[in-house]
Amino acid sequence: MIADEMAERLAELAPTALEIIDESEDHRGHAGYQDGGQSHFRIRMNSAAFGGLSRLQRHRLVHNTLGDIVPRIHALALELDAA
Repeated sequence: MIADEMAERLAELAPTALEIIDESEDHRGHAGYQDGGQSHFRIRMNSAAFGGLSRLQRHRLVHNTLGDIVPRIHALALELDAA
């Protein structure tokens, strides 16, 4: 599952809190929706790795850490805070 892959990769950033939510069902009938979910995600994460980084830098760090997962999904919402 994509959420499991995300959790494995984000562990590299030593999160103090991590929540990965599959919001795909909320987007049924919208662009990018696919049966079985795994298309729309929200990540809520706290990590010391975000300290001193701007919002944009935090988002880039997460996208880079997730790597090839990002193009395989339709939407990714991020709520990132420094621990």
